[in-house]
Amino acid sequence: MPSCVLAYSGGLDTSVILGWLDDEGYDVHAVYVDLGQPCEDRDAILAKAHQCGAKSARVVDAREELCRDFAFPVLQWQAKYEGIYLLGTSIARPLISKVCLQVAREVGADGYAHGATGKGNDQCRFQLAAEALNPSVKLIAPWRMEKFRAKFPGRREMIAYCQQKRIPVKASVAKPYSSDENCLHISYEAGKLEDLSVNGVELVDFGMTVSPQQAPDKIEKLAIGFSAGVPVSINGCALGALEVVRQLNAIGGRNGIGRIDMVENRFVGMKSRGVYEAPGMTVLYAAHQLIEQITMDRDLVHLRDRLAPEVAEMVYYGFWYTAKMDALLAFIRDAQKNVTGEVSLNLYKGNIMVNSRQSPGSLYDEGIASMEGGGSYNQTDAEGFLRIQGLPLRVQGRVNPRLY
Repeated sequence: MPSCVLAYSGGLDTSVILGWLDDEGYDVHAVYVDLGQPCEDRDAILAKAHQCGAKSARVVDAREELCRDFAFPVLQWQAKYEGIYLLGTSIARPLISKVCLQVAREVGADGYAHGATGKGNDQCRFQLAAEALNPSVKLIAPWRMEKFRAKFPGRREMIAYCQQKRIPVKASVAKPYSSDENCLHISYEAGKLEDLSVNGVELVDFGMTVSPQQAPDKIEKLAIGFSAGVPVSINGCALGALEVVRQLNAIGGRNGIGRIDMVENRFVGMKSRGVYEAPGMTVLYAAHQLIEQITMDRDLVHLRDRLAPEVAEMVYYGFWYTAKMDALLAFIRDAQKNVTGEVSLNLYKGNIMVNSRQSPGSLYDEGIASMEGGGSYNQTDAEGFLRIQGLPLRVQGRVNPRLY
């Protein structure tokens, strides 16, 4: 009998897929990868997997690894897809594939199944990660199979199937949007959000943030410490990666920080509208950039900034386990080795304002930068500097005069 692991969330889609794979003759090993998604208790999810026909079911806690080994390197790159999106869902998918393949190896499963649709980005992220880790893996993507779509053309048929098999599901046939959650962010898309005339921020019932209008009418002060570009403390308390994110989610969330509404370009070619909230990571991106401003060499940070959009694109598309990404991650580890210090912030109604920043390796020299007289910078030196910089311009101006 063929066997497979299934990336299992406990929701309607993966519950139906689990039951369908069982009907198709598979031994299904359900794997719930715990990434900090706020949901029902894990024991209930495992029980539901068994009800759906799973041969085995387990929860694998990957929260610390997600923050430490995936989110924080992307943070060091200051990578944002199309300049806005902090990649919360994209970052998680290669880790889910890794965990599922580890379980598949342990139980001797042949295939790896997931519930991503054939229209979205997640199918790319799951598959590209899985094939990089196990080139001979058998991918099972039911939504890309005609017979599965024929049996389940809509949510109504899926709910009816669950009722027939006595699989517990929430009673709603329609939702105004769908969401994906982990400790880094929550994304909202589809449903009524597909109508661009709808105000997405007003439609969504956010789970991690209050609106800026509802945030407190006073500033909250916050200090974040970094070591080699990695956040390691909040308000002077040393913390692990997950706890840093959790605490900043609470702090940023109550101050209305981290909501965006964007129309993005999916890897498969279409434009889609997404609403996202990522309070903790939004605060970290701002704080990290501020400590970089005093600790990173100009040419190095400019090179990083030129490469960052490409890194964001690779993460968004799903090219995490690649030689190119390996090299880029090695580069950023070295580039960030001096990004150590502490940033003090003022948070107020969706705004992040710098209060102070300090580092034992600060490259900022007040004596050189001062606009006052004296200091160690001799302004006369700029005369020769600018004569040399202007040499090609003077030559071109004589040979090809410009009208003015």
